[in-house]
Amino acid sequence: MAARRLVLLLQLLLGARQCIAAAAACGYQSCPATKPGFLNVHLVPHTHDDVGWLKTVDQYFYGARNAKQHAGVRYILDSVISQLLSDPTKRFIYVEIAFFARWWALQTESKKESVKGLVNEGRLEFINGGWCMNDEASTHYSAIIDQMTLGFQFLQDTFGECGKPRVAWHIDPFGHSREQASLFAQMGFDGYFFGRLDYQDKANREKLREMEMIWRASASLAPPAADLFTGVLPNGYNPPRLLCWDQLCTDQPIMDVKDLEDYNVDFVVDHFLNVAALQSQHYRSDHIIMTMGSDFQYENANLWYSNLDLLIKYVNEQQINGSKVNVLYSTPSCYLWGLHQSNLTWSVKTDDFFPYADGPHQFWTGYFTSRPAFKRYERMTNNFLQVCNQLEVLAEAKATDGPYGLGDSSVLKRAMGVAQHHDAITGTAQQHVSDDYAKRLAEGRSSCQVLINNALSSLIGSKENFVFCDYLNISVCPLTENSTTFIVYLYNPLGRTVTWNVRLPVSGAAYQVTDPAGHSVTNQVIPVSEFTRAVRRDKGTAPSELLFLAFVPPLGFTTYNVTRLSGQASSPREQKSDRVGNTPLQIENEHIRVLFDPNTGFLCQIENLDKDIRLPLLQNFFWYSASRGTGDFPQVSGAYIFRPNKSDPFPMAAKATTHVVKGPLVVEVYQNFSSWCSQVVRLYPGQKFVELEWTVGPIPIDDQWGKEVVSRFETDLDTDGRFYTDSNGREILERRVDYRETWELNKIEPVAGNYYPVTSCIYIKNKKVQLTVLTDRSQGGTSLTNGSLELMVHRRLLADDGRGVEEPLMEPGEYKDGLMVRGKHLLFLETVEASAELHRPQAQQEFMAPQIVLAPGGGSPCRENQSFRLQFSALNGELPPNVHILTLARWDKNSILIRLENQFEKGESGNFSGPVVVDLQGLFSTFNITTLQEMTLGANHVKQSMERLQWRPRGAPGGTFQKPAVDLDPTAVTLQPMEIRTFLATVKCTNPDTNRL
Repeated sequence: MAARRLVLLLQLLLGARQCIAAAAACGYQSCPATKPGFLNVHLVPHTHDDVGWLKTVDQYFYGARNAKQHAGVRYILDSVISQLLSDPTKRFIYVEIAFFARWWALQTESKKESVKGLVNEGRLEFINGGWCMNDEASTHYSAIIDQMTLGFQFLQDTFGECGKPRVAWHIDPFGHSREQASLFAQMGFDGYFFGRLDYQDKANREKLREMEMIWRASASLAPPAADLFTGVLPNGYNPPRLLCWDQLCTDQPIMDVKDLEDYNVDFVVDHFLNVAALQSQHYRSDHIIMTMGSDFQYENANLWYSNLDLLIKYVNEQQINGSKVNVLYSTPSCYLWGLHQSNLTWSVKTDDFFPYADGPHQFWTGYFTSRPAFKRYERMTNNFLQVCNQLEVLAEAKATDGPYGLGDSSVLKRAMGVAQHHDAITGTAQQHVSDDYAKRLAEGRSSCQVLINNALSSLIGSKENFVFCDYLNISVCPLTENSTTFIVYLYNPLGRTVTWNVRLPVSGAAYQVTDPAGHSVTNQVIPVSEFTRAVRRDKGTAPSELLFLAFVPPLGFTTYNVTRLSGQASSPREQKSDRVGNTPLQIENEHIRVLFDPNTGFLCQIENLDKDIRLPLLQNFFWYSASRGTGDFPQVSGAYIFRPNKSDPFPMAAKATTHVVKGPLVVEVYQNFSSWCSQVVRLYPGQKFVELEWTVGPIPIDDQWGKEVVSRFETDLDTDGRFYTDSNGREILERRVDYRETWELNKIEPVAGNYYPVTSCIYIKNKKVQLTVLTDRSQGGTSLTNGSLELMVHRRLLADDGRGVEEPLMEPGEYKDGLMVRGKHLLFLETVEASAELHRPQAQQEFMAPQIVLAPGGGSPCRENQSFRLQFSALNGELPPNVHILTLARWDKNSILIRLENQFEKGESGNFSGPVVVDLQGLFSTFNITTLQEMTLGANHVKQSMERLQWRPRGAPGGTFQKPAVDLDPTAVTLQPMEIRTFLATVKCTNPDTNRL
C-alpha cells in the first residue's frame, strides 16, 4: 500500500512538473497534462466584468460607488497578476478588452514585460477578445465585427501571436443568435461557450447529454466555414454550490487543520466529487469544466487561489484511494483541446437559442425593444462611424490633421464598442448608465465630426463652416431655418448610387434647389405637422419642411445649393380626408397603392400595381398591459422580461383621425390614434415600399398599468403559423408559433414565448406573396395568429423584473414626463421570388444612409487657385446590388482594412444569390492597391495560415476547410452568397484631383 502511494505521489509531482514545463509556450501546447481514464475537471478562474450595468464603465474600473455594487476592475487585474507571478501553476482568463486596455495604460514597463511573459506562457489567456462581450439579439453584424476587431487589434499590437483568442466566451448574453456563431467561426475561433439557454432546453440537453454540439451557423456558407463547436456551461458562469471563495461570497473556506473544530476538508472533497459526478452525467467526454468565478470577482485573488490550491491538492490525493477524478487549473481553450482529443462525434444544431427563459413565465424578450431611443441612436451612430472611417481613408492624413483641428475616429470606435455590451444596446442598464452610454457616443461623434470636416474640406477644396443637424427627424436645424441660402452636402457610404429624399426644416414658402451641374431640382415645401410640433416642443420653430430628391454617387458626395425665394406662395395642398360615402381614402405612386378604411381611418389594403397583387391589411397600434406579478407566479414585466397581463392587447383606438398632404414629391396620410400615438403613411414617387413613420409617447401611466406598445399588421395570408426574422441583420430564420426545433416546448407564455429579436427585417408569406417590414432599430416581433405580424415599438413599466437592474423601465425623456419615440417601418408587398431583391438592398441603404452635412456657403479655398469639387466618387464604377463594402477603414499608418460581402443568401434570389466577382484592384479611383493580404473576419489571422480544430458531426455531413489560394488575384475576388472577405491593403494615392467637376 505504501509503495502504491509513493508511485501515485511521484505521478502527481511529475504531472505538476509537466504542467510547468508545458507553460513554455502559449496555445494548446501550453495546456496542463490531463489523465487518460480519469474524469478531468478543468477549473477555470475567471471574472465577468460588465462594461457598464449598475455603474458606469468608469465607476466599475475605478471601484467608485461601491455602495451601489462592490466592483473595481483595476484591482481585480492587479490582484490576479500578482497571484500569477507568484505561482507558475496558476492560470486565469480575461475577456473585456475595454477594461484591460485601460489597465494596461496605467502599468509600468516592468509590469508590462511581466504580463507579456504570463501571456506567452499561456497562464494569462485572453478569451473572446472583443472590446466587450456583446449582446446577440439587438446588435447589427456590422457593429459586432467592428467591436471584436477593435479588441483583436489591441491584443495583436500588444501581445502578438499569443494574444490571439482561440475560444469565444459569451457567458452572460440573454440568448444566442445563429449569426453570432457564424461570425465567430469566420473569425477563426475553435469553439464557443455560453452560460444562458432556456431552462426547458437545458433540462432536455442534460437528459440527452447534448450540452455540447456543433453549431452549423449558416445555411449559405459551405461547412465547415460557419461550423463552430459550442458548449453550454453547467452553472451559467458561476461556481458550483458551496464552492465560491471570493470576498463577495459567503461559502465556507477550506479549513484543513485537523485540530480545528471547523475542519471541513472531508466535507468539501466529498461534496466536490458528488458535484463532479453529477455534472459528468450530462456531458459526453471524460472532461468537464467548472467556472470558478463570477461578476467582478478576484479583487482579492488570494482568497480564490488559496482555496483552489487546497481543493486541487485534497481532491487529487483521493486518487491514492482509487478516485478517478483529476482536478487541474485550466482555461476554456485547454478544456476545448481535451474535448477535441477525445475524438468523439457531436450532434449538429442549425437553429438558434432564442427566446431565452430562465423559468416559467420568465421570457427575456422585453429587452429586444427596451430603450428604443437608444437603440436608434446606436444604429445611427454606427452609420456615422462608417462614414467617418471611409473619409479617413479617402482624405488620408488631411482627415486627422486639418484646418478644423485634430480629428480622431478612435473615440467613436471605442464608444461604439462599449455600446454593443449586453447591458448597453439591450437597454438593461440603470438609467444613469444608459445616459453615460449615450454621452460616450455623443463625444465620439464630436471627434468624428472634426475628422469629417477636415476630410470634406480637403475633398471639396473649400474650408466651410460645416454644420451637423442631429434633430432632422423632428424638423430642427437652426441653419436651414434661419438662412436664405445654404449648401447641402450628402456623402453616400454605399458602393452604388443612392437616391435620397432630403427633408430640411425651413421658414420660407418657396425655394430653389440646384444640383452640382447648376440645374434646378424639383422641390416641395410641406407644413410641419402638429405631430412633429408636439415632439420637438421648444427645440425649433420651423413652420415647414423643404423636400427634394438627391442623387448621390457611390462612395462619394454630391452638393446641392438651396436659395429661399421671396414672394412665392406655398405649394403643398393640405386637405382633410374627404370621402364620398364609403369610398376609401387612397394614395398611390407608380408601384404601390394604399387604401384606408373610410370608417376607422386605419390602413386597410395595400396593392402592388406592378404585379397586380392586392392584400387586405389592417394596421393598428395596441398595447399590452404589463403583469403586476399577481397570481400564482409573481413575475412582472421589466427591462429584461416581457410578461403581459393577458394575451389580448388593448387597441390604441377604435378609429384614427386622418388628413392628407399631397404634392409632386410625396403624398402623406397623417393618422392620429390617441394623444400619445400617431403615424404618417408616406409614399414617394418611384419607391416600391410604404413608409410608416410612427410616434409613440409619453406612454401614460396614470392608471397604474405599465404598457408595451405594438404595431400590428393583420392579413388574410395563410402562413401556417410561420414567420421569418433576420439574425443580426444577415441571414433569415424561420420561426414557428409555439415550436422549438430541437425540443418539445411546454407552452406557458403564449405571447412572450413567441417573441423574437428583429434587428432589421421580419416577414410573413404564403406560397406566392410576401409581406415584409424593415425596422430602423432592433425590436421584438412575432406572428401570433395566421397572417398577422406585430412589432413592439415602445415600453414603459412600473416595476423591476428582479434580474438585478433594480429599477423599473421608466425612461423620463428630455422633459421628464416620459420618453417620446419616433421611428420608421418600411412595408413591402411583393412576390416571394422577388422580395429579397427589394428588401435586402433597401435594408442596407437604411442602415448605411447618406450623411447630410450643411454649410452656409462662402468658404475659402483650401489652397491658392484651387477649384471646388462639387461631386465626387471614390469608385471607378458602381458595385453590383449584391456586393456591399462592409468596411473601409484606416488600419495603421501604412495600411487600410477592406471588407467586401455578398449580402444575399444562397437560393434567396434568382438574380443575386450566386457567386459574384469583384475587381478589387480597379475598384477605387483615389488609390491603387500595392499589396493585398487576405485575413480572417476579425483581421487578426492571415487567412492562408489559419488552422481551426476540425470536429466530427454526428448524423450530418461534414466538410473540409478550404484555404484561399496562395496567390491572391485582386482583380478577381469572388464572393459566394453570404460570404464576407477581409483584406489588409497598402495603397498608393492617385491624382487627388480626379473626379473633380
